[in-house]
Amino acid sequence: MNQPSEGVIKFHLAHEHGPALPGEMTAELRAWFTILRKLELLGQDPDRYLGYAYGNLSVRTKSGFIITCTQTSGKIELDMEDFTRVRDFDTHSNRLVSEGPCPPSSEAMTHGAVYQALSRARAVFHVHSPQIWRKAKALGLPETDAAIEYGTPEMAEAVITLLRNNPAGVFSMGGHEDGIVAWGKDAAEVGCRLLESLAQALSGSD
Repeated sequence: MNQPSEGVIKFHLAHEHGPALPGEMTAELRAWFTILRKLELLGQDPDRYLGYAYGNLSVRTKSGFIITCTQTSGKIELDMEDFTRVRDFDTHSNRLVSEGPCPPSSEAMTHGAVYQALSRARAVFHVHSPQIWRKAKALGLPETDAAIEYGTPEMAEAVITLLRNNPAGVFSMGGHEDGIVAWGKDAAEVGCRLLESLAQALSGSD
């Protein structure tokens, strides 16, 4: 397993500073952030992941996707300035173009890979759950190769291949400690999929 390096942007980023998005465009993500933050599926802990904030949320738009900004998950609640718009990305060249008040999450390329693999994916949540991650096989969740690091072209391609072969609603990032990704037709479906996976993992606890 790779050493955790949450929060480090590994892709080539071209970010243009811009205004915050309208509140109605991020309202549902902000609500789910608060729920997942209370469950510690998002957050920041000095004793976990070298103290970096962990987890990120996104929704697809007509021209790209909206995603939480880098290192915002340590907040208790998010506001409109905590989101940015990804206008373009290329998994092969590992390049991403964004616009907004702050740079996108370090996992933006993984979100892009999910949207690229599945046209029906309209929202993606990346969380950290030791309970789900450690029981991924028992829960029947597909996993990316443990040798592949997050935020790399290899991870993006692995996600695309995994989902095209097995479009499960939740999957594990084998080489990214505790990393779990879920997608769905909207934020509510994604959130419920994660909560169901967490309940299943906890019900099978030793």
